[in-house]
Amino acid sequence: MAPTPHASSTTASGRGPLLLAVDVGTQSTRAALVDTDGTLVDLIKIPIEPYFSTRPGWAEQHAEVYWGVLRDSLRQLVARAGARGATEPERIAALAIGTQRGTYVNVDRDGTPLRPAIVWPDQRKASTDGLIPRALVPLLKASGIFAFVEYATQYCRSNWLRQNEPELWQRTYKYLCLSGYLTHRLTGEFRDSVGNVVATMPIDVKRSRWSGPLDAKSWLFPIEKEKRPELVLPGELLGALTARAAEETGLRTGLPVIAASNDKACEIVGAGCLTPDVGFLSYGTFATINTHNAKYVEVMRLMPPYPSAVPHHYYTEIGVLRGLWMVSWFKEQFGLQERLRAEDGGIVPEQLFEELLHAVPPGAMGLVLQPYWTPGPWVASYAKGSIVGFGEIHTRAHLYRAIVEGIVFALKEGAATTERRNRVPITRVRAAGGGSQSDGMMQITADVFGLPTERPHTHETAVVGAAIDAAVGLKLFPDFPSAVAAMTRVARTFEPDAANVDLYRKLYERVYLRMYRQLLPLFREIRDITGYPE
Repeated sequence: MAPTPHASSTTASGRGPLLLAVDVGTQSTRAALVDTDGTLVDLIKIPIEPYFSTRPGWAEQHAEVYWGVLRDSLRQLVARAGARGATEPERIAALAIGTQRGTYVNVDRDGTPLRPAIVWPDQRKASTDGLIPRALVPLLKASGIFAFVEYATQYCRSNWLRQNEPELWQRTYKYLCLSGYLTHRLTGEFRDSVGNVVATMPIDVKRSRWSGPLDAKSWLFPIEKEKRPELVLPGELLGALTARAAEETGLRTGLPVIAASNDKACEIVGAGCLTPDVGFLSYGTFATINTHNAKYVEVMRLMPPYPSAVPHHYYTEIGVLRGLWMVSWFKEQFGLQERLRAEDGGIVPEQLFEELLHAVPPGAMGLVLQPYWTPGPWVASYAKGSIVGFGEIHTRAHLYRAIVEGIVFALKEGAATTERRNRVPITRVRAAGGGSQSDGMMQITADVFGLPTERPHTHETAVVGAAIDAAVGLKLFPDFPSAVAAMTRVARTFEPDAANVDLYRKLYERVYLRMYRQLLPLFREIRDITGYPE
């Protein structure tokens, strides 16, 4: 797959306002200047060390690392704007930030972190003792939702902190999502977008506010009211840039900082997907199938949809937790040849993996992969990745194509569940994220889904989505549909190949869908014998 350049720019397309939009992802931060037709005038990408581990399964990062990368990316953008013309920085009208979900920071009254941030891939588990009332356990089990409730409660970071670091929890003035921490560094306000407060937090998604005392989430994910930040809707004002933040970033004091949403929500809106008949595929570290809705739909019972980057709208999500991370896994474990060639050629290895896709026919000569390298809430906690169909003919190229096909098969399965819950058929697919730069992956997607698969005008749709929030917040457009129509568009459509569609349909229905059900008992035995995962 072709890489995202570490820095890129195009000539400014006009003299109107520029929107400064930032996507703080898992492996990098992207900061972009976006004009009001959705063109990226300039973009900076700075890698982030995703996390460090002091114990097996833990994932932490110092919050200052995120701030340092954000600060540096903003300074570089402002400096390059100034180099294009003395008045260019003055065109920057507002700043909006989308961040990775599920990364949390404990801070004191001054906003100083009290411990490293717990990052979303973290696998530590809290005890459910005292959180799930014993009297409710039989009822939850009878209704088939106990396992999900237990999973969510165990992976609630605030539960773990309260149980294992009680003194630190007592000293915590505010418990913030990463977005809330960065907002405070920029504005001095303990405020956050409701679109960022997701997953195991006491949030009432339907009403876009913190949960009330009678809401089950308030006792499953308890966070004292005084430790919660104030919430605002996407497109509303979070605050103004402080003098200190202006000095550090090179931006002007008082610049409006407008609420965006979580990175996935920004991606969806930035790709122009506002209706549930369009399946949005996010080909990133966490690969997902999403649909955007004006109505509240739970794709899994008791699992709320996520808040959109559009106020009072939602998006559904089913995904592969390690998604495109598996490309990095392949690179490290099997891609020495590509790494050496890439080093000699001054490119990244992922560019050369496109050759591997084209070297192998669709179906990878019968090699079929189930991509549960890390299981998520959609499958059993002891599920594992698997590959079946090996023979003497298979090579690294077959394995790589099977990885890509397996990820797309999993997303197709998620799309089927989503269609049933939405009661709306998906008639076309749109894909963004790093993987969408690969023509091979896009064609495989079209063939597996049997649907036209569209590539937006930029794969950096998260920054476009954040810019749309800023544009509507500044009243540059009367509403979100108008902003989306003006700032998004399709660059290329990949049409499905009929022969490949038929082959993939047979592999998907007769092999892939049966693998999980038939292998699950073996996965359970593996866990019982080896103790992994716990």
